[in-house]
Amino acid sequence: GSAKEKAIRFYRSCMDTQRIESQGSQPLKDLLNQVGGWNITDVGKAKDFNETLQTLMGRYSTFPFFRVHVGPSPFDLKANVIQIDHPEFEVPLESKLKEKNYLEVTYQRLRKGKNSYLDGSPDLFSPTLFFISKLQRVVTPLQERKQRGMLFFHTTIRELQEKAPAIDWLSCLQAVFHPMPMNLSQPIVVHDMDYLRGMSQLIEEWQKERVLHIYMIVCLVGNLFPALDSQFQDARVELSKILYGKKGSSMIPAERWRKCLTDTSFFFEPVLGQMIVKQIFPQQTKKLAEQMFSEIQEALYGQLDQLEWMDEQTRQEAKVLVSKLQVEIGYPAHILQTAKVNLEYQNLEINEDTFFLNVVACLEVLRENSYLKLLQHRSQDNWRVSPWAVHSYYSIRHHMVVFPAGMFRSPFFHMDFP
Repeated sequence: GSAKEKAIRFYRSCMDTQRIESQGSQPLKDLLNQVGGWNITDVGKAKDFNETLQTLMGRYSTFPFFRVHVGPSPFDLKANVIQIDHPEFEVPLESKLKEKNYLEVTYQRLRKGKNSYLDGSPDLFSPTLFFISKLQRVVTPLQERKQRGMLFFHTTIRELQEKAPAIDWLSCLQAVFHPMPMNLSQPIVVHDMDYLRGMSQLIEEWQKERVLHIYMIVCLVGNLFPALDSQFQDARVELSKILYGKKGSSMIPAERWRKCLTDTSFFFEPVLGQMIVKQIFPQQTKKLAEQMFSEIQEALYGQLDQLEWMDEQTRQEAKVLVSKLQVEIGYPAHILQTAKVNLEYQNLEINEDTFFLNVVACLEVLRENSYLKLLQHRSQDNWRVSPWAVHSYYSIRHHMVVFPAGMFRSPFFHMDFP
């Protein structure tokens, strides 16, 4: 089927709460068993640490110890590069939470499920909490990284392996970017090398403990929770209230349709972008908006001659900047290229009966797209906002202003009152 048909099936599977509730936590349990389960009882042979990490990163887009993504190279304006940073911690940095936490909430919800398979006490998670707090402490504050020029440290996989040896970096990155070939000379950008060193030391210190495995599984559960039944959604709301107070409850959509629309837009952004653009942003509106901004640009260019405080050299430089400013309106061109969008989702299988497996399958597509981005030259078609967004931005890299289609709706814009 087409990408649009798959997006619709995904949304419908999300809305089928009766089926999701009947399945309970069983889909998650089946998946966890494939990666070694919780393994909190020290029974059976422990899985290899790096092997489990590679599975989580490559198959489920879960990054417990460090985050990997593809972004614009600070050294080559037209190229993308692999970038590595500390993970997005569930519990905020410097959190004072002691009694209630995500680990215990997740654990208790699993035990209360219809087919509970967890035994033991939440106290078993205490060492994991302690490990998380130590991991958070090795994060270098952003302001310090800026002052020390650490934000874009250019290195290679070989050098990273020497500085943070607890991680099998080549194998982990090969898992993420498969089937793209990787070697030890692969250039990468690191945003916090001190953190990666400290993280590596902590992993080596805790290598013989089950804590590392439990922590990785907790991160996996946190990543997959949107696909699970109401007991997990309730747990997330409870956690958000604990972490963020009253505003925490509003961070998760209360209406099921809104949650499903958010999930669908996350995995199928170009598909929904195309659907929304065709519905709310006809070519007539696009042409009018482009004409309006062209006239504004010309007026600004002309006004530069009227500025008495500006010397001639600065005036000419400003005119060049104004004349070369690119204004992008509505949506990136590739949004309407249906064949290209379909190609992006051609290997994705979506079944209306299995929302959980649909989410897992979509995570695999996200991984595939990450390596495709690495192969492509950096394009100005890659907008930082969705077509339905209601805020614009300026790109220094491309000297470009972007106004998405969402801004050309009432009350921001009207065809008869531009």
